[in-house]
Amino acid sequence: MKNLEFEFKFAQRLAELMKESGLTQRLLELETGIPNQTISAYLSGKRSPSAITLGKLAKYFDVSADYLIGISDYY
Repeated sequence: MKNLEFEFKFAQRLAELMKESGLTQRLLELETGIPNQTISAYLSGKRSPSAITLGKLAKYFDVSADYLIGISDYY
């Protein structure tokens, strides 16, 4: 998967999970410790998460990292 495809799918999945959970960027920051600016960069596709952050988000939303980055369509 090309990096741009990864970033787009990750941004899309993160936005969907946040919406489903009723989370704003600020609330996700408070819950995970990931800075609001970083979350914003993820959502806009300007930045990709590190493996550690990807794991943190997968655990927080109770989904697989593969789902978050678009390798799998199953949680």
